[in-house]
Amino acid sequence: MTRDPADLTAADYLDGAREMTAANRPYLAHLLAEEAAQRTTDPATADGIRATYPDPTASRTESD
Repeated sequence: MTRDPADLTAADYLDGAREMTAANRPYLAHLLAEEAAQRTTDPATADGIRATYPDPTASRTESD
């Protein structure tokens, strides 16, 4: 386990996103995936990561 976030890779952040998805924490999964996408040099891969972990608050609807 690393203590310096600068040492983490895109794969590390994606692993965390998967763990948060499994724990039913979609917003944290989204944040981790966004960091992974930012650390990815290939734009197509970054777009794929963002599509896999969309922002859950953007599609949320309010109910009474």
